[in-house]
Amino acid sequence: MDISISLEHLLIVSLASFRLTRLIVFDKIMEWIRSPFFDEVTEEGEIYLVPKEKGIRKWFGELLNCYWCTGIWSSALLFGLYVYYPIVGIPLAFILSIAAIAACIETVISKLMG
Repeated sequence: MDISISLEHLLIVSLASFRLTRLIVFDKIMEWIRSPFFDEVTEEGEIYLVPKEKGIRKWFGELLNCYWCTGIWSSALLFGLYVYYPIVGIPLAFILSIAAIAACIETVISKLMG
């Protein structure tokens, strides 16, 4: 099987992976996915989320605690959908890419406006 991907497609999938990874690891809206794999620990008035102590929940907690690790899996998922199930993968990649660009623009404008 010959899988060739253009520079434009690589950019779309890359931006989509960036946005999906941030969505999973940081965004409040996806907290319900992360919460079963973390314990809340309070130190000096600060609340920290730490991965569960053992088992599969620890493994997923470590994965979700690492932006780089989650990025690998979200990239693999998006690439697989994009190539092997394009009816879902292409629209999803475009939506996430557009959201990534919008988030970057918002960040730049927020910094410029103080």
